[in-house]
Amino acid sequence: MHPNSKLVIATRKSPLAMWQANFVAQQIQTFLPDIQVELVGFSTKGDEILNTSLNKIGGKGLFTKELEQALLLGHADMAVHSMKDLPVDAVDNLTITAVCRREDPRDVWISAKYPTWQSIPKGARIGTSSLRRQMQLLALRPDIEVVSLRGNIGTRLDKLHAGEYDAIILAAAGLIRMGLKKQIQYYFSLDEMLPAIGQGILGLQILKNNVTLANRLKPLNCEHTWQCLLAERALSQRLSANCQTPLAGFASLTEQGLYLQAKLGSPDGKIMISACATAAVQDAPMLGRQLAEQLLSQGGTELLTYL
Repeated sequence: MHPNSKLVIATRKSPLAMWQANFVAQQIQTFLPDIQVELVGFSTKGDEILNTSLNKIGGKGLFTKELEQALLLGHADMAVHSMKDLPVDAVDNLTITAVCRREDPRDVWISAKYPTWQSIPKGARIGTSSLRRQMQLLALRPDIEVVSLRGNIGTRLDKLHAGEYDAIILAAAGLIRMGLKKQIQYYFSLDEMLPAIGQGILGLQILKNNVTLANRLKPLNCEHTWQCLLAERALSQRLSANCQTPLAGFASLTEQGLYLQAKLGSPDGKIMISACATAAVQDAPMLGRQLAEQLLSQGGTELLTYL
């Protein structure tokens, strides 16, 4: 990549996605002031089909396919993804070359009526589009009703405030990035609601053979976040998890090394298998696979067969 060259970034058009792409663009211009950055917005199938649950229309790739096609066709040099949305099976000729430092990975509770999940009445309507969240919420409160909730953050908040739901569950990261932190009533603890694989992490995707660009983007990479992501995605890949798999996984750095937690269960919350393990940071992928084997040996094999 020559000095004063232009870098075209592909992004979804949603307000959060545009914020994320602009954030990455600012990082690039801080570390690489000689590069001009241009954003190109794409509408994805996942953004357009809002009246159906993701697990019924094809899952996570719905938010990434158009961006990846832009890279493969040469219409963009880089795509910015929320790693929570990117399938673990990599597309041929594409690679994640760097990740930004992880934002708050927790899930949060938002309600105009009830300050926490403990305070809601029996039969309350709680909005989420995630089987992972549904599984963990129903394990805590089997007496409530979980109702599908789609759309960008603004749309979801509007539906809540219009009275369609008693409460909704969202990712803290998106609300913080959009300046909506004040909307949050309650942060779920990791024991109550373990995050999704890659939650809060932004990934920079480029062509695998673009070594020059990969080298130039190295200063943007957060190594701690990278190792956590490797462990989480190895866990998901070993389980062949997709949007129909109620799987939670979260890695963090401790004094003992890399600590990975996982939960796998049924959407109704009646079955939930938990496991955790620690390994050296450089063994992140092995840790993910090891924890997946623990889940499978505890009944995960049978559970995945019926999901």
